Amino acid sequence: MEIALLVQEFLEQEDIRVIMTRETADGLYDKNASNKKVDDMKKRIAIMEKEKPDAVISIHQNSYHEENVSGPQVFYYNGSIEGKKMADIMQGQIVCGMHPEKERVAKENGSYYLLKKTSVPIVIVECGFLSNSKEAEYLCTPLYREKMAWNIHLAVLRYLNENTG
Repeated sequence: MEIALLVQEFLEQEDIRVIMTRETADGLYDKNASNKKVDDMKKRIAIMEKEKPDAVISIHQNSYHEENVSGPQVFYYNGSIEGKKMADIMQGQIVCGMHPEKERVAKENGSYYLLKKTSVPIVIVECGFLSNSKEAEYLCTPLYREKMAWNIHLAVLRYLNENTG
Protein backbone atom coordinates (compact mmCIF):
# COMPACT_ATOMS: atom_id res chain seq x y z
CA MET A 1 0.00 0.00 0.00
CA GLU A 2 2.85 2.37 0.83
CA ILE A 3 4.25 2.13 -2.70
CA ALA A 4 0.82 2.96 -4.18
CA LEU A 5 0.40 5.97 -1.89
CA LEU A 6 3.86 7.25 -2.84
CA VAL A 7 3.04 6.85 -6.55
CA GLN A 8 -0.13 8.86 -5.93
CA GLU A 9 1.86 11.58 -4.17
CA PHE A 10 4.50 11.78 -6.92
CA LEU A 11 1.89 11.90 -9.71
CA GLU A 12 -0.22 14.53 -7.96
CA GLN A 13 2.92 16.69 -7.63
CA GLU A 14 2.99 16.55 -11.45
CA ASP A 15 -0.66 17.71 -11.59
CA ILE A 16 -1.85 14.26 -12.62
CA ARG A 17 -5.32 13.41 -11.30
CA VAL A 18 -5.11 10.11 -9.44
CA ILE A 19 -8.07 7.96 -8.45
CA MET A 20 -7.25 5.34 -5.86
CA THR A 21 -9.53 2.32 -5.61
CA ARG A 22 -8.45 2.13 -1.98
CA GLU A 23 -6.14 4.03 0.38
CA THR A 24 -5.88 1.54 3.23
CA ALA A 25 -5.04 -2.14 3.47
CA ASP A 26 -8.75 -2.91 3.89
CA GLY A 27 -10.47 -4.53 0.93
CA LEU A 28 -13.55 -3.11 -0.75
CA TYR A 29 -15.59 -6.27 -0.22
CA ASP A 30 -18.87 -6.47 1.62
CA LYS A 31 -18.23 -8.15 4.98
CA ASN A 32 -21.06 -10.61 4.22
CA ALA A 33 -19.79 -11.52 0.74
CA SER A 34 -19.28 -15.25 0.19
CA ASN A 35 -16.13 -14.59 -1.88
CA LYS A 36 -14.49 -11.45 -0.51
CA LYS A 37 -11.66 -11.43 -3.08
CA VAL A 38 -14.04 -11.48 -6.07
CA ASP A 39 -16.34 -8.93 -4.42
CA ASP A 40 -13.33 -6.66 -3.83
CA MET A 41 -12.13 -6.94 -7.43
CA LYS A 42 -15.63 -6.32 -8.83
CA LYS A 43 -15.86 -3.13 -6.81
CA ARG A 44 -12.43 -1.98 -8.03
CA ILE A 45 -13.43 -2.67 -11.62
CA ALA A 46 -16.67 -0.71 -11.14
CA ILE A 47 -14.59 2.31 -10.05
CA MET A 48 -12.30 1.94 -13.08
CA GLU A 49 -15.20 1.58 -15.50
CA LYS A 50 -17.00 4.59 -14.02
CA GLU A 51 -13.94 6.87 -14.03
CA LYS A 52 -12.45 5.70 -17.39
CA PRO A 53 -8.85 6.64 -16.49
CA ASP A 54 -6.10 6.93 -19.10
CA ALA A 55 -4.13 4.26 -17.23
CA VAL A 56 -4.58 1.86 -14.32
CA ILE A 57 -1.64 0.57 -12.33
CA SER A 58 -2.35 -2.20 -9.84
CA ILE A 59 0.60 -2.58 -7.44
CA HIS A 60 1.38 -5.86 -5.68
CA GLN A 61 4.12 -7.97 -4.12
CA ASN A 62 4.75 -11.35 -5.72
CA SER A 63 5.32 -14.79 -4.20
CA TYR A 64 6.46 -18.10 -5.61
CA HIS A 65 7.14 -21.58 -4.24
CA GLU A 66 10.86 -21.37 -5.14
CA GLU A 67 12.79 -18.85 -3.03
CA ASN A 68 15.42 -18.08 -5.69
CA VAL A 69 12.86 -16.45 -8.04
CA SER A 70 13.28 -12.67 -7.98
CA GLY A 71 12.76 -9.42 -9.83
CA PRO A 72 9.96 -6.95 -10.43
CA GLN A 73 7.46 -8.11 -13.06
CA VAL A 74 4.84 -6.18 -15.03
CA PHE A 75 1.81 -7.95 -16.53
CA TYR A 76 -0.69 -6.82 -19.16
CA TYR A 77 -3.73 -8.44 -20.73
CA ASN A 78 -2.87 -10.44 -23.83
CA GLY A 79 -4.23 -8.69 -26.87
CA SER A 80 -4.30 -5.26 -25.22
CA ILE A 81 -2.20 -2.94 -27.38
CA GLU A 82 -2.31 -0.08 -24.86
CA GLY A 83 -1.69 -2.46 -21.97
CA LYS A 84 1.39 -3.83 -23.73
CA LYS A 85 2.71 -0.32 -24.45
CA MET A 86 2.30 0.69 -20.82
CA ALA A 87 3.74 -2.60 -19.54
CA ASP A 88 6.83 -2.32 -21.77
CA ILE A 89 7.44 1.26 -20.61
CA MET A 90 6.85 0.29 -16.98
CA GLN A 91 9.06 -2.81 -17.05
CA GLY A 92 11.84 -0.91 -18.84
CA GLN A 93 11.75 1.95 -16.35
CA ILE A 94 11.80 -0.42 -13.38
CA VAL A 95 14.74 -2.39 -14.80
CA CYS A 96 16.63 0.83 -15.59
CA GLY A 97 15.83 2.58 -12.32
CA MET A 98 15.93 -0.31 -9.87
CA HIS A 99 18.71 -2.43 -11.42
CA PRO A 100 17.22 -5.74 -10.25
CA GLU A 101 19.42 -8.84 -10.24
CA LYS A 102 16.91 -10.50 -12.55
CA GLU A 103 15.92 -8.33 -15.51
CA ARG A 104 12.49 -9.36 -16.68
CA VAL A 105 10.41 -8.30 -19.67
CA ALA A 106 6.73 -7.32 -19.53
CA LYS A 107 4.60 -10.43 -19.67
CA GLU A 108 1.14 -10.96 -21.12
CA ASN A 109 -1.49 -12.74 -19.08
CA GLY A 110 -4.99 -13.77 -19.98
CA SER A 111 -6.13 -15.14 -16.66
CA TYR A 112 -5.73 -12.35 -14.08
CA TYR A 113 -9.22 -11.16 -13.20
CA LEU A 114 -8.43 -7.43 -13.15
CA LEU A 115 -6.71 -7.61 -16.53
CA LYS A 116 -9.55 -9.61 -18.11
CA LYS A 117 -12.46 -7.60 -16.79
CA THR A 118 -11.24 -4.03 -17.25
CA SER A 119 -11.78 -2.11 -20.48
CA VAL A 120 -9.23 0.63 -19.69
CA PRO A 121 -5.45 0.27 -20.19
CA ILE A 122 -4.18 -1.62 -17.14
CA VAL A 123 -0.99 -3.21 -15.89
CA ILE A 124 -0.21 -5.19 -12.77
CA VAL A 125 3.14 -4.31 -11.23
CA GLU A 126 4.63 -7.00 -9.01
CA CYS A 127 7.32 -5.01 -7.17
CA GLY A 128 9.28 -8.05 -6.07
CA PHE A 129 9.03 -11.49 -4.50
CA LEU A 130 8.20 -11.75 -0.81
CA SER A 131 9.13 -15.43 -1.11
CA ASN A 132 12.75 -14.41 -1.86
CA SER A 133 14.33 -13.49 1.49
CA LYS A 134 16.73 -10.92 0.01
CA GLU A 135 13.99 -9.22 -2.01
CA ALA A 136 11.55 -9.36 0.93
CA GLU A 137 14.16 -7.52 2.98
CA TYR A 138 14.42 -4.81 0.28
CA LEU A 139 10.63 -4.49 0.09
CA CYS A 140 10.57 -3.76 3.82
CA THR A 141 12.88 -0.75 3.53
CA PRO A 142 11.43 2.74 3.01
CA LEU A 143 14.19 3.66 0.52
CA TYR A 144 13.44 0.69 -1.74
CA ARG A 145 9.69 1.37 -1.66
CA GLU A 146 10.26 5.05 -2.47
CA LYS A 147 12.61 4.18 -5.33
CA MET A 148 10.06 1.71 -6.72
CA ALA A 149 7.27 4.29 -6.45
CA TRP A 150 9.45 6.92 -8.15
CA ASN A 151 10.15 4.60 -11.09
CA ILE A 152 6.49 3.60 -11.44
CA HIS A 153 5.56 7.30 -11.48
CA LEU A 154 8.21 8.03 -14.15
CA ALA A 155 6.82 5.23 -16.31
CA VAL A 156 3.26 6.53 -15.92
CA LEU A 157 4.38 10.01 -16.98
CA ARG A 158 6.16 8.63 -20.00
CA TYR A 159 3.17 6.49 -21.00
CA LEU A 160 0.77 9.43 -20.63
CA ASN A 161 3.09 11.76 -22.58
CA GLU A 162 3.46 9.27 -25.42
CA ASN A 163 -0.15 8.11 -25.61
CA THR A 164 -2.53 10.82 -24.50
CA GLY A 165 -0.92 13.92 -25.94
